[in-house]
Amino acid sequence: MSAKPVPTFAHDALAPQNDRTATPVELVDTAQLPDGGELLLWRRGDDYSIRFGEDELMGNQVRHSEEALATLVCERLSQGDARILIGGLGMGFTLGAALSSLSPAAEVVVAELVPEIVKWARGPLAHLFQGHLVDSRLSLEMADVHDVIVRRGAEFDAILLDVDNGPDGMIHLPNERLYCDWGLRAARDALRPGGILAIWSAYTDDDFVDRLENAGFDVEEVSIPALAGEEHVVHTIWLASKGG
Repeated sequence: MSAKPVPTFAHDALAPQNDRTATPVELVDTAQLPDGGELLLWRRGDDYSIRFGEDELMGNQVRHSEEALATLVCERLSQGDARILIGGLGMGFTLGAALSSLSPAAEVVVAELVPEIVKWARGPLAHLFQGHLVDSRLSLEMADVHDVIVRRGAEFDAILLDVDNGPDGMIHLPNERLYCDWGLRAARDALRPGGILAIWSAYTDDDFVDRLENAGFDVEEVSIPALAGEEHVVHTIWLASKGG
């Protein structure tokens, strides 16, 4: 494995330490993206970070808004047998929050594009998943979430997207299809009446809200602290509802 620059981690125990006895940062594994990019799994002690270059995508100590992506949706669903689609497995925080919030009759489909993410979930990150991958309500599809959306009819009560740092294809350029006008219309078509399209973002984007509304959604924008109880770093979740 080729040498990688040791990154700077924000908001968690992986941040650089001056103590010479501090636990070093270790590169655990890498994952190649279909369009040539690379994901990096870093570790310091019990803390992990998934990064794209110098950009942290997810860390195990910063999970509050990823969990909120699921809980905000699930508290708005009235169906006991709700069927939801999650784009991106990550460290399992959104999946875990969904499974904790949904009834035994619900179904959760997770679309994951990168096989190594699943390998990490069953290996070095298994303690974070707490058995979620063997939950009988879960169906795991190795596929681009866009492809899952466009090949299905109106069968989901919710679609949750956390595959980039916002509504652009930063991680995987073809993800631009998810956020363009026709991609949003495809997501709307994949939802049942009253269904919700929820998108996680590290930033606000008024133009994207306009695109959601132009695609026929009623949009609610929610600001969520990256860390519970702290307001200095805020993430955005859009809850876009399809009319009944």
